[in-house]
Amino acid sequence: MYFEYGETELSYLRQKDKRLCAVIDRIGHIDRTVDTDLFSSVVHHIVGQQISTKAQATVWGRMQDALGEVNAETILAAGVPKLQSLGMTFRKAEYITDFADKVHTGAFDLGAVERMSDKDAIRALSALKGIGVWTAEMILLFCMQRPDIFSYDDLAIQRGLRMVYHHRKIDRKLFEKYRRRFHPYCSVTSLYLWAVAGGAIPEMRDYQPRAKKEEKQ
Repeated sequence: MYFEYGETELSYLRQKDKRLCAVIDRIGHIDRTVDTDLFSSVVHHIVGQQISTKAQATVWGRMQDALGEVNAETILAAGVPKLQSLGMTFRKAEYITDFADKVHTGAFDLGAVERMSDKDAIRALSALKGIGVWTAEMILLFCMQRPDIFSYDDLAIQRGLRMVYHHRKIDRKLFEKYRRRFHPYCSVTSLYLWAVAGGAIPEMRDYQPRAKKEEKQ
């Protein structure tokens, strides 16, 4: 299943910004996989923190094989040592079992989070152990398919903005200007900026001074 968007979002963004319009026309439709189950999405994101996409897929595959279905009950039945044996750190195993316990006891209401505003959902998710604001934003986009997610903490989005708009630096004030421009379809904009940052348009370059570049974008 892919993030859902179509001509309504694209037409709006094309009219709002000529440079983004050119990017959209050049790249075409982007298929980005989503996981619509909020529980497994939270667990998946905790598993994937600070490791490669390939390593995340390996550990996630082991979890699915070992647990059958990844839910609060199967995680609590497995326990921290079993989860750790699947290839994750002790701390991540603790975060995941803590989350499972909160869901199991009703201390964390998944259904309530799905009904919250973006701001409140991000606040609720980032209050969980192991979930920061950036991770919460990614869950809103790639699980809940919220249409207006634009993460200042995402280095690749900042890189994409620099590449498309020829900025040397993206500070908070400039970022918010773009957020207002692309509202209410910031999530689709994010997809295209990620693609640009990843090299989808080879002739585009990053205008950030080399000496100040992050080692890993």
